[in-house]
Amino acid sequence: MKLQQLAEEKVGFLIVFTLIVVSVGLIVEVVPLFGTKEVITATKGVKPYSPLQVAGRDIFVREGCYNCHSQQIRPFRAETERYGHYSVAGESVYDHPFQWGSKRTGPDLARVGGRYSDAWHRIHLLNPRAVVPESNMPAFPWLARNKVDADEVVRHMKALEKVGTPYTKEDYDKAAEELKDKSELDAVVAYLQGLGLALKNKR
Repeated sequence: MKLQQLAEEKVGFLIVFTLIVVSVGLIVEVVPLFGTKEVITATKGVKPYSPLQVAGRDIFVREGCYNCHSQQIRPFRAETERYGHYSVAGESVYDHPFQWGSKRTGPDLARVGGRYSDAWHRIHLLNPRAVVPESNMPAFPWLARNKVDADEVVRHMKALEKVGTPYTKEDYDKAAEELKDKSELDAVVAYLQGLGLALKNKR
């Protein structure tokens, strides 16, 4: 009773008690995951993003696409029937930060790779209603005009290497050539076409 009274009457004690409870929860629920092999090891077939895909992912984040599109298929029949195999942690080991999300104004994109052609994605990004008449997605016409900044992408790849993505000097050296004359539209399409391929054909 005394603890309850302290928490109700003294804000400082309430904050301390709250922090203790949250800390215990983190220790019990989250910390054990850091040593779980499935969480820290890439799923078979998952590779680090290419320089063009890194650029596309950065643009995906910059444009706020994650606000309407999740990249996490939950293990429910309704979702696996529609999207394919449920998402596993090993698919996201090279995602910093991961793009799981939970809000779906638009469809989940975890298995969108290879589902549509490059041309379909280009049209959809430039004029969504040309391919999906009922879509409320905004158009992104500037993506076709803007060129990818190779130096910025290499800097980001080096930052990703520091958090565990296995990039090498050879990857950095090839980046400038791969990104030469590429538009932001090319980059986003490359990123989308690479999503979910490792578990695409599993149910």
